[in-house]
Amino acid sequence: ESLDCGKIFTQAVADVQNFVDTFRYFADLSQAVNYRQVIAVKHHEAWVARHPWGACGFIIPWNFPMLLAGWGLAPALAAGNTCVLKPAEDTPLSALYLCKIVEELDLLPPGVLNVVTGLGETAGAGLSQNPKLRRMSFTGSPEVGRMVAEAAGRNLIPIKCELGGKGAAVIFNDVDIQETAEKLVQAITFHSGQVCCDATRWLIQRDIYDDFVDECITRMKSVQIGYQMDRDAQMGPLVSAKQRARVLGYLQKGVAGGADLILEGGEAQVPGKKGFYVKPALLAGSLNNVAAREEIFGPVAFLAPFSSEEEGVRLANDTDYGLGNSVWSRDLQRCARVAEAFVAGNGWINAHNVIVHGVPYGGVGKSGMGGGVISPDTLNDYLRPISVVRPLQ
Repeated sequence: ESLDCGKIFTQAVADVQNFVDTFRYFADLSQAVNYRQVIAVKHHEAWVARHPWGACGFIIPWNFPMLLAGWGLAPALAAGNTCVLKPAEDTPLSALYLCKIVEELDLLPPGVLNVVTGLGETAGAGLSQNPKLRRMSFTGSPEVGRMVAEAAGRNLIPIKCELGGKGAAVIFNDVDIQETAEKLVQAITFHSGQVCCDATRWLIQRDIYDDFVDECITRMKSVQIGYQMDRDAQMGPLVSAKQRARVLGYLQKGVAGGADLILEGGEAQVPGKKGFYVKPALLAGSLNNVAAREEIFGPVAFLAPFSSEEEGVRLANDTDYGLGNSVWSRDLQRCARVAEAFVAGNGWINAHNVIVHGVPYGGVGKSGMGGGVISPDTLNDYLRPISVVRPLQ
């Protein structure tokens, strides 16, 4: 996992543990589901039975290969479905190794778990438009998500899409500046910023703006960039040369559009190691800038000040995306008020990107449709209900 996508080793270990925990969660949940729910109806005997749908397709991205495979496969398999998994062409090794383990340990009957490798325009397109599918799930960019949804829609196959984000962190003037800056720097450099639910727009209350920016610059300069298998590394390489060019290109486009490059970023080198390394970067300026509105998928944050609570919420919601935003303040009543005002699938308080088992997780707008991930709702998505009614004589 670490070698395939460039994620530092400690983060890859955490992903594998999360993968295992996800399967355990849905295994337990599958034992508690009422597969034959009796409903009280006057003058009738009635119940709802639940059965597997059948073949389910999954197209997963390259940033969390093992983890996102688990988020899709675990509920589908727990509900009794068969699965076809198409990993990203950049990172197929985890999915193939998973199949190897399943086969060697005889964990599933042949044909229940299937992996198809290849390019998106061939293997991915073929899977998404296969009429034998009964459910489809896609995680990736909005552009590809539209194509996958359109292909599945031709066969009226229900689809869940998680399509990225442009999350905001709304930071009020009563925060501990050092602590909050540290957490946000850790968030934007986690997996080199290649995280869809990251906070990439930092909205800072005006009277602490300068102090907060200075603290962030200091902390980002100290991030240790290194080879992903080095246990001392805090940030590894990007996944590919294409992704590095994308990140550096957005820095150039942001500056060309009038943004201030307050922390330069750029290419980085790790002595004796190959890889697509970049330095963290900070931009500031108008939130209409292309770097503030489009998903970059790298260790780049865009900063802007705000004055009032109302303005902070308005700026956070001024985006085509809606995966998750966070609010930072000592005033927990204000935090709850702001979090509920976000037009997003998730609102976090004094933290960012906290995913809890049993709590729905999804997005709105360009961040996709459908959600749940690790919740009872997700298991129900992979169960086909049928209502059975008998009139009583």
